[in-house]
Amino acid sequence: MDAAQIDALAWDKQDGLLPAVIQDAADLRVLMLGYMDRAALDATLASGHVTFYSRSKQRLWTKGESSGHFLDLVSIETDCDRDTLLVRAVPHGPTCHLGRVSCFPEAPGDELAFLGELDELIARRERERPEGSYTTHLFAKGAAAIAKKVGEEAVETALAAVGEDDAALCAEAADLLFHLQVLLRARGLSLADAVAVLRQRHGQPHRGARRRED
Repeated sequence: MDAAQIDALAWDKQDGLLPAVIQDAADLRVLMLGYMDRAALDATLASGHVTFYSRSKQRLWTKGESSGHFLDLVSIETDCDRDTLLVRAVPHGPTCHLGRVSCFPEAPGDELAFLGELDELIARRERERPEGSYTTHLFAKGAAAIAKKVGEEAVETALAAVGEDDAALCAEAADLLFHLQVLLRARGLSLADAVAVLRQRHGQPHRGARRRED
């Protein structure tokens, strides 16, 4: 969004504020609604962190400034009347102050949205290390042991694919996905980081594909 596009927004309709609908860039789930004035929009574009004008605090407010649960900007577009913004972002932690992924708990999204919720739960387990948690047990063993477990689950998934029924395959695939998310988190990464690579590769020739020779 350039300066001319920003100037063309309907700032005068609501006393210099525009509602901003925040959407998860990965699964398109609506995360929250905030308001931006021109300074907040400029700060968002400059920093890459979604920033709002807080009507209660009467100042600019960057989501995550106290919790660390930032929203990394992916894109901004406006509606047909230029008085509402649609902001796609990558959330780092729960967006809702109640610890939920979205401020709208029943907001529809891709069926894979649960993977994001699970990723946040795994992140909390890594931070808090509650006793009796299987995930805590995995983190305590370290990345190498978790990587070995991922390898085991991958083999079991492959075997189920060729020798067992659909239910067994889905069960093994679920185990693999869970342990892979734990491994990513043990390395300081998240599922969103892996998804970002997939998004970047989308539409590009497969690295293993051979060039066709006529």
